[in-house]
Amino acid sequence: MPTTGLKAKAARSGRRLERETLVPQGQEPLAQPGALDPLAPPALMIPATLVNQLQALITQLSDLMPQVRSPDWDASVAFRWRRRPSALGVQAWLAPVRHRSALSLDDLQHIDDQKQTLVRNTRQFVEGRAANNVLLTGSRGTGKSSVIKALLNAFHSQGLRMIEVDKADLVDLPDIVELVAERPERFVIFCDDLSFEAGEGAYKALKTVLDGSIAAQSDNVLVYATSNRRHLMPEFMRENLETRYGDEGEIHPGETVEEKISLSERFGLWVPFYPFSQDHYLHVVAHWMGQLGASPAQIDKARGDALRFALERGSRSGRVAWQFAKDWIGQHGHRRRSRRSD
Repeated sequence: MPTTGLKAKAARSGRRLERETLVPQGQEPLAQPGALDPLAPPALMIPATLVNQLQALITQLSDLMPQVRSPDWDASVAFRWRRRPSALGVQAWLAPVRHRSALSLDDLQHIDDQKQTLVRNTRQFVEGRAANNVLLTGSRGTGKSSVIKALLNAFHSQGLRMIEVDKADLVDLPDIVELVAERPERFVIFCDDLSFEAGEGAYKALKTVLDGSIAAQSDNVLVYATSNRRHLMPEFMRENLETRYGDEGEIHPGETVEEKISLSERFGLWVPFYPFSQDHYLHVVAHWMGQLGASPAQIDKARGDALRFALERGSRSGRVAWQFAKDWIGQHGHRRRSRRSD
């Protein structure tokens, strides 16, 4: 065999031995740098138009993601908290109230003590002084909600704003407070006809916002709530059995009772409202009939009808007086619109 052939054969054997020494048996040798793998898939080429479409889709999806958007604060002085379920979660926002009640404090008769307390607290609030959260309790139709609406009309020119939140949405209270915390206006969060059942999440959220979080309550936010229940939760006879008696006759309320009282105690002011007497009821009827265009003679003639109207409804209240005035005026053809809204 020629010498050149022996050298070539030895070189091939040496390279084979080197590969067998460096690569464990049963494994494929690593590809050399720069080598192309014939089994690799071809490089994916994405058209520019498809990239643009994907980016637009991502933008649209981000708009649908749950987030709290800042409203147009100049659109109104009153807002409602709205929630809407979507495929990606719950969308929440503050919706401006375009047509709010034009009720004034002077329209509210025979609740002078309550008005005085609320006006004083609200004035302190809009002037940047210390003020309290307020719980308005008492009989239905006695002016609890109406006086809060009238307070907005009295103080909105001084920077007061109002946000109405339904009981079911109270779980969002921390988000609402955070949304308005840096605003220069003063916000009253209005919760109407508030009551809870045991274990409701909104109950805990309200407790936290009032006075139970590691974060301090925002200086520009107060909660004004109305309820027919002073302690906001149902009370049962069996809870009295949890009461413990000390050796000296001291009474120690049970834990269930303590828990129910704890929420109402977080309101710094309790403002009670009471049913109207017959004279007060008729006086309010006369006020609203006059606002709607009735003459003094017509008002005096309608007294008997007003009393029967209240008897049928089992209540003498400002709401019933307003409802009678609308009914009577409607029957007698007057068209003047009242400044009061339902």
